[in-house]
Amino acid sequence: MNRIRKFKNFWADERGMGTVEIILIIVVLISLVIIFKSQLTSLVNTIFSKITSTANSI
Repeated sequence: MNRIRKFKNFWADERGMGTVEIILIIVVLISLVIIFKSQLTSLVNTIFSKITSTANSI
């Protein structure tokens, strides 16, 4: 009976969940950046070239 209560208390304890969630979000974001690196690089280059051409025309 005591073991069941300890297990239930352990399972219901949510301390540290924020840290785990933040780490998981960071891992997912880093993975997405690694997977789509070339597409992101090309997008940023296109945006900067449009900014430069627009700034030159002003």
